[in-house]
Formats: sequence, structure tokens, C-alpha cells
Amino acid sequence: MQEFNEFVKDIETYIMFQIKQRAAELTDELKAKDRAPIALAMGAPVAKPPEFVYKQIIESLNEPQIHTYSSPKGESWFLEAVAQRMKNRFGVELNPKTEVFSLIGSKEGLANFIRALINPTTNENEKEIILVPDPGYASYTQMIKTNGGLSYGIELNKENNYMPNMYKVWEKIKKDGYNLSKIKAMIINYPSNPIGATCTREYLKHIVDFCKEKQIWLISDAAYCDIYFNEKDKPHSVLEIDGAKDVAVEFYSFSKPYSMTGFRLGWICGNAEAVSTFGRLKSTIDTGIFKVIQKAGAQVLNSKDGDEYIKNSNKDFKTKQMIIINGLRKLGWEINDNDIPNATFYIWQPIPPRYKTSKEFTDDLLEKSGIVVVPGSAFGKNGEGYFRLSAVATDEQLNEVIERMKLDGFSYQ
Repeated sequence: MQEFNEFVKDIETYIMFQIKQRAAELTDELKAKDRAPIALAMGAPVAKPPEFVYKQIIESLNEPQIHTYSSPKGESWFLEAVAQRMKNRFGVELNPKTEVFSLIGSKEGLANFIRALINPTTNENEKEIILVPDPGYASYTQMIKTNGGLSYGIELNKENNYMPNMYKVWEKIKKDGYNLSKIKAMIINYPSNPIGATCTREYLKHIVDFCKEKQIWLISDAAYCDIYFNEKDKPHSVLEIDGAKDVAVEFYSFSKPYSMTGFRLGWICGNAEAVSTFGRLKSTIDTGIFKVIQKAGAQVLNSKDGDEYIKNSNKDFKTKQMIIINGLRKLGWEINDNDIPNATFYIWQPIPPRYKTSKEFTDDLLEKSGIVVVPGSAFGKNGEGYFRLSAVATDEQLNEVIERMKLDGFSYQ
């Protein structure tokens, strides 16, 4: 048989599914020693979505023609609800007809936007480049690779306060021997997966100014923008910055703030040309999202119920975060209050020094204690030496995680 294309031949199964499969293989063995797996790898809230959403679904099911095709762009009332949400939450004005487009979840949207952006080639010297955060969401580099491009990691660390000066990064890229003319875009992700870092409004202006000067697209993955713990430091939209629409698009998801992971619903917004080009690609790929799902999403976005759900969820996530943080402190991890993330449900910590690699630590944690977390190396070369834990399980399970680590000898020393 003929081979598949060069871009997908060597790609691996997404790391979260690899970990899930390994946990499944060990389940019987772990249960036999009272260590049934506790899943803290996937960044997926397990709480039930708002009751309001279910009511809207039930009410919508019998509407005339609700079962028929939608369109990739999304129903007009969904797009209008998104525009209203962006105005309410960020003060951003959007034209729902030209600057908003529906997504089958933001992951799908990001992959297809990258697909629309990159001119694929197997010639390494001619490949176009997208700058990505490192450590960063594991799928970015794979999305770029499978579309025939190259990714270049922008190092995020405590020293640069997770907000690197992009002009210094540009000089480093040049020094590393890359062709600067091949850089098409950069991806930012604030609040960050996996490290939970946020950025200031001033830094977003720095990024926008940089991308405008270098004439590259700015792709903002804002999936975690509504998961935060301090009202004074609410995460910003990049579109709040003057001139951002000249170069930027932003991606949003219902999965994280409303626990609607299986619904697969989100949106892209921003630069009208980019949204339009993306839309033409999407018109050849899918025929839209089930209108019932769109109806539920549109209704919850600007509702009191939706806002209350986010507020209460964030209180719960903060409680879960501190269960793990305080537990790790008792086990020897030195965690300063200033280093505790103000956003997301992720815990990002160094592995104990007795382990050579992050995977060695996370494998040991799974095989001995049934605790399922992710090695930092999955998020880029700068993630080595760390692990990511998603504090999304029940409080009881999170306390059980700390107890198992104590009993099974997983201290930091």
C-alpha cells in the first residue's frame, strides 16, 4: 500500500491518551493493592456543567428544524452571543458577521488555523515557522509538524517572569541560524497550560507591537481566561490592546469555564481577514455544530447562571489547588505563596532530585501509587525536570493523592 504523507508518518499519539492507556493497562494491578488510578493528567474539569445548560438543551430539542445542518460559521444568534460576551467580559467590540466564527472546540480551531497558515514542504530549509511557548500545550508542536511547518520554542521561566522580551527572542532565533523570513506567527497562551502563568496588559501590548513590527500573525489561545482566583488580576483578552485586530486572532472554549468538555464548542475572533480565510477552509471540512449545542452555549454565555457557575467553580478550583499545594509542602516541596498560580487548575512543580527525568518520576508515581500525572517533558524541552498535575478530581481524591504519596515514600528529598 502507498504510504501516508511525510508529516504524519512519525507523529505519536497525543500524550494524554498515551497516559490514559497506560493507566488502563495497570488498573487491575493497582486495584489489587488498593491504589486504583486517580486521573490528574487530562486538563478536563469533572464537575457537572451548569444545570441551566441542560434545561436549554431540553427546551431546544423540539424547535422546528433544530435537527438540520447548521453552518461552519455558526448560527447568527450564537455569533451575536459571543460578541456580546466579549464586550461584557473584556470591553472588546466585535462584528459578529465578520470577526467571529464557531469552532468544534478550540483545539480543532487551532489545528485548522495552523493548517490554513502554513505552506507545507518536506524541505527542512524551506519550512515555515511558528513560535510556541515552551513549556506549552503539547499539541501546538504536533499541529505545526503535521501541517508541514516547524515550531520554535519561546522559553518561559521564573527568571523572565513567564513574559519573555520578544525582541531578545528574535535575536536568539537569528543567532540559532533560522531564516527570520520564514516565521509566520507566534502562539501565546495566557493563562498558561501547563504552568498556570498569567501576563499583564502591558505585556500583551508588547506582544502586539512586536507582531505588528515583524509582520507576523498573533494567535492567542485564551482557553483558561475565565479560570482565575483574584478579581483584581482577571486575565485579559489580547483584543483589548489598540491595534490588536491588525494582527491577532483569539481562541475560546466552553470546555474549561463551563465543564462542557464533551460538547465540543468554542469560537475564534479577531482579525476579519484571518477569520474569513479560516472560514473558507472550514467550509470544505465540516458543516457546523449541532444547533442544540450552539443554543445552549449562546444562552449560557451572557446569563447570570453562567457567571455564577464560573464564580463558584473558581472557588472550588482554588480549594483544590491549595489541597495539593499544602500537601506537597508537607512532603518537602518548597512552594512560596508568590509562586502559586492565580489562574488555571494546574500544579507545575519540580520532580524530586533523585529522579533523572520527569517521565521516570511520573511512571513511578503511577506504577506504585496509581497517581496519573504528566511529565514536564511532554510540554517541551524546557519542561524537563517538572511534572504537571490537574487539580480537577474531587477534594476527597486529592487528599487521597497526598496520603498515598506520603505512605509510598514520594517526598521531595
